[in-house]
Amino acid sequence: MSQLSVLLATEGTYPFAGGGVSTWCDILIRGLPEVDFTLYAVTGTPNVAYRYDLPANVRRVIHIPLWGTEGPAEYILADLPFAQIYRRKRATTEEVIAQRFIPLFRRFLEGIEVRETSVTDYGLVIHGLYRYFQEYDYNLTFKSQQTWEVFKEETLRPYRERPGAFRGDEVPNAFDLTTALRWLYNMLMPLNAPVPRTDIVHTTVAASCGLAGIIAKFEYGTPFIVTDHGVYARERYIAVSATDFTFFAKRFLINLALFFSRLNYAFADQVSPVANFNRRWEVPLGADPRRVVTIHNGVDPGRFRPAPKPAKHRDLPVAVAAARVTPIKDIKTMIRATALARREVPDLKVIVYGSLRADPLYVQECRDLVAELGLEEHFEFGGFHSEPHRIYTEGDISLLSSISEGFPYTVLESMACGVPVVATDVGGVREALEGVGIIVPPKDPEAFAAGMVRLLTDHNLRLTLGRRGRETVLARFRISATVEGYRTAYRQMANGRQQTTG
Repeated sequence: MSQLSVLLATEGTYPFAGGGVSTWCDILIRGLPEVDFTLYAVTGTPNVAYRYDLPANVRRVIHIPLWGTEGPAEYILADLPFAQIYRRKRATTEEVIAQRFIPLFRRFLEGIEVRETSVTDYGLVIHGLYRYFQEYDYNLTFKSQQTWEVFKEETLRPYRERPGAFRGDEVPNAFDLTTALRWLYNMLMPLNAPVPRTDIVHTTVAASCGLAGIIAKFEYGTPFIVTDHGVYARERYIAVSATDFTFFAKRFLINLALFFSRLNYAFADQVSPVANFNRRWEVPLGADPRRVVTIHNGVDPGRFRPAPKPAKHRDLPVAVAAARVTPIKDIKTMIRATALARREVPDLKVIVYGSLRADPLYVQECRDLVAELGLEEHFEFGGFHSEPHRIYTEGDISLLSSISEGFPYTVLESMACGVPVVATDVGGVREALEGVGIIVPPKDPEAFAAGMVRLLTDHNLRLTLGRRGRETVLARFRISATVEGYRTAYRQMANGRQQTTG
């Protein structure tokens, strides 16, 4: 077979940020040197730098910042000649907006409110909006009075038609509506980015970046695969619910996230969660269960392997964690559990290795909690670690306190190092850790502390679980199995397309 080409769509991760999804992307690309990858990278802002040295088979990076630009021409359309951008502006008249954009935009807004499982009719809407923005100006279209009037009319429709379903303070005011339209302007920026022709589109999350797969399917007949790590719809529920936004703002953002996910699942030729757990979200949101194929994450047991504990920590009971300090990792529960565990393990030391930049406000809240509980000498924020395979063997045990996960590398890596894990029962954690670690409910400091104490005070249990963990990785969770799963999927999709078009 000739060299395959894949458009790999990411959102807030590879190649501009660290974390589990980015690790997965790097493993996938390096493990498939026979595949040419184009990265379709959606980011929050344009001011990002590469966190990875890109492999030779990454042929191009299409960077799509959602926020922080004057308009699409600044980054997304930077390769277009000025004359072409100028022609788009000249062509974007109020008549064109009325005839070609408004009907599509109205249908899109209807889709955000859709409650039935199937959203296949809206695929043509997504493709139509994409085709429109390849000819006409994004800024002028969204700033049109017509766009505002239709947005206001359709967004208010549920509140107008079902007034008994909402309290008075739940109905949006003018500020709410203008804010939501600005959000939509930014979040739909991927519709303005040219989608290149490739053999396959593969999105790493069922979010706005995955719209490229729907566009390519209509534009070129390209097969489309969705990989779910942490389920996007679930994690948006968690993140948005934790904000102090108004009822309307939360409802709008959650509905939009659900719509994006439903669209991804509806048009995917294969949905590959990294854990079986994710099926319980994917199928109710419209994924065809016959097309759901779990491909678990894997690690390199040659790189992540047992090693002696460093001398500086040899006489201390030490727990380590590899986690960005963000709310979804729930570091506060880990801090509170540390305070409780010290009642039985007084000289306990916990070290968290991971980015302190992703959410500075949350980092400060965690530091304040450490000070409040008097843990300054017992709980350390180690920041980014350039050699992740050395993190786990610094401790006697490792910790994961997340409230949402996919199939976390940190658990697999610790298991491969022979270091037993205390982890919350979220996502696919149980699929990896059942019988080889301690699993506790999320957001339960007492249970988490009890798990820490049990492992730290029982030497034989630590050794037994550590040995079983590595054996499990060797038997079930190697990188080679993960990569081969996607190699097989790519070949099957490419062969199917050739037979269809041949």
